[in-house]
Parts: sequence; C-alpha cells; structure tokens
Amino acid sequence: MDISGTTLPRRPSRSVTVSHVAIGGGGPVVIQSMTNTQTADAQATLTQVRALAEAGAQLVRVATPMPADTAALAQIVAESPVPIVADVHFHFERALEAIAAGVAKIRLNPGNLKDRSKVERIIDAASEAGAAIRVGVNEGSIVARTGETRQAELQSYQDNKVELMVEKLAEYLDPFEKAGFDKLVLSAKSHDAVTTIAVNRAIAARWDWPMHLGVTHAGTAETGAIRSAAALGSLLADGIGDTIRISFAGDPVAEVAAAKELLACLHLRPRDGVELIACPTCGRLQADLEPILNEVENKIRGLQLARPLTVAIMGCVVNGPGEADGADLAICAAGQQAILYRAGKRIGPIELADIPARLLEEIQKMGNA
Repeated sequence: MDISGTTLPRRPSRSVTVSHVAIGGGGPVVIQSMTNTQTADAQATLTQVRALAEAGAQLVRVATPMPADTAALAQIVAESPVPIVADVHFHFERALEAIAAGVAKIRLNPGNLKDRSKVERIIDAASEAGAAIRVGVNEGSIVARTGETRQAELQSYQDNKVELMVEKLAEYLDPFEKAGFDKLVLSAKSHDAVTTIAVNRAIAARWDWPMHLGVTHAGTAETGAIRSAAALGSLLADGIGDTIRISFAGDPVAEVAAAKELLACLHLRPRDGVELIACPTCGRLQADLEPILNEVENKIRGLQLARPLTVAIMGCVVNGPGEADGADLAICAAGQQAILYRAGKRIGPIELADIPARLLEEIQKMGNA
C-alpha cells in the first residue's frame, strides 16, 4: 500500500482466510488483540471485544483454559463484530470444543501437546469446520519445564536459540503438512526483540505461510511499545509479517492504537485520524508546550475524520514555519501567543490557552470538508 510515494517490500506468502478476514497473500497487515476478561463471562468478554473492534482490531483472541470458557464461545462468536480466535494451550479438548463452537481460528502450541494423535484430531476437526490454526513456538516452551534434563537443555538453548526454535517449529508443522492442512499461520515469539527478529527472519526464509508477529511478555505500555516497535518494526520493514499484535499488560484497547500507529508510520496502512507532530521542546522553546500537547492529544484521540490530517505544534520560530509548510494545520508558539497556519498559509495569532479548542475546531472543519 503506497501512501506517500514510498512502498516497503512485502514478503510473498500464501493467503489464509479467517472467516472474512484474509491474512497474507500481499494483503494489508491485519491487527489483532486479545481480551483480558474471563472468557466464561460472555457479556464482559463481548463488551471488550466490541471495544477492541471499535478501536480497529480485525481479529480478537480469547483465552480458553477451562471448559467454562469454551462453553461461552458459541454466544461470543455469534455476537462478536469480528472473527474470534481461541487461545489453546495444554488441553486438546479445549481446541475441539472451540472449533465446535464456531471460532474462526485457534492458536495452538503443539509443544504443549505431547500426544501427536491429539494434534491430528485437532487438524481433522479444523479441516472439517474450515477453521484456521496459528501454530506457534515461544522461547519459553521449547525447553523442558522440569526434570533432570532442564539445565542441560537451557544451556544448549542459549547457545543455539534461533536454530532450536526454527527446528522445533518444523517439528510442530510436520503433522499439518502431512495432513495437507492449508489454513496455517506461523508465529515465533520471544520477550527479546533481537531474538524475535532473528527467528522470524529465519522462518520467513524457510516457509511461505503467512506470519503473525508479536513480542511475548512485552510489559507495560511504556516498555512494550518500544520493544514491539523495535522487533515488529524491523520485521515489517523487511517485508515480513501479515498480522500483528502489540501486547501490553493492561487495557488491550491501547494495543490496537499502538499497532495502528506502527503500521501508519511504516506506510502499511493509511491514517484514519490525525498525525500529531510536535517539536522536541529544546532550549529555544518560547512557550510551555507539554500541557497543550497533552490536551490536544486527548481531544483528538479516536477522532473520526473524512480524511487524515497532519497537525504540527511547534514552540519557536526556528522549526515552526518549516513544519507549517508541510502540515495541514500548524501552531507556532511564541510567548503568550501562537500563530495558526492552515495548509502553510498564515491565518493569524491565537492565545496559548485557546490552542486546544481552536485546533479541534479547525481539525474537524478541515478533516470533514
């Protein structure tokens, strides 16, 4: 998708449909998130699913560790505005129950299912139902969790981390490939950005299935955004990645906003609101911009416009006029006043205290013209 004359390469991959959402095949990168409610509470889960969908999530994953969770899935699937993905870990019964409930996709780590016949039963059920399966390998799941071999395996793992993760994924994929299962999405995650980049590059070079990107245990929004941008941004810039989740501890709606911003920054999706540019508040600053910026950012968050806008808020005459030329709307502050620019044209002075309200007025007028 070419937004401003520069297009990043995209890795060729197969296309896999998850209900009505296509992943891979050169299509737009799909944004995912995951609820943090108890899935057994269908109403609470649906409330969060709807909030995530409204924020821009195209797929939503829900945890299904218990029978009560899969029992709630039929209602959740029926009332959800987006396809539902069931997160299955240790109990293959949950996978079968989730597929029977109508989920569009399941997330499976075959390393947690030692009995291959159980994996084969899941494949058969998904094939019959038309459900997709994300087969994943996580850094923490390829070494024995307990037992006499754990320490030796840990040392070997640290020495050959990427190679072992790729080979483990190949082992996981064997029954799917032998069964001819054709609705696969691959993923490999680590909490470490460098490992995430390296292992996904290796996977992209070996298989042509679409790939889901994420950093596991990324942390709070503050740290998780940086770790995710480092790993996912590097991979997406290489053309790798067909669907992403930026994961934070806390409100998952924030994950969707971060994912949209990352994709927009890389010109992989158009902006659907305001791109806010602000000066770095150096020693040339002639006004206290931080509270103004915070108020403007709060006012424009989630704002729906007919066309995207770039808005610049600058605090001196060095950078201000230049940014004004390139922005749809710009503010250049000096002392107790600021100059408003529209499409590079000087409109006139406004008081600092009036900036947030006036900018919102101008944004709505210009963005919906």
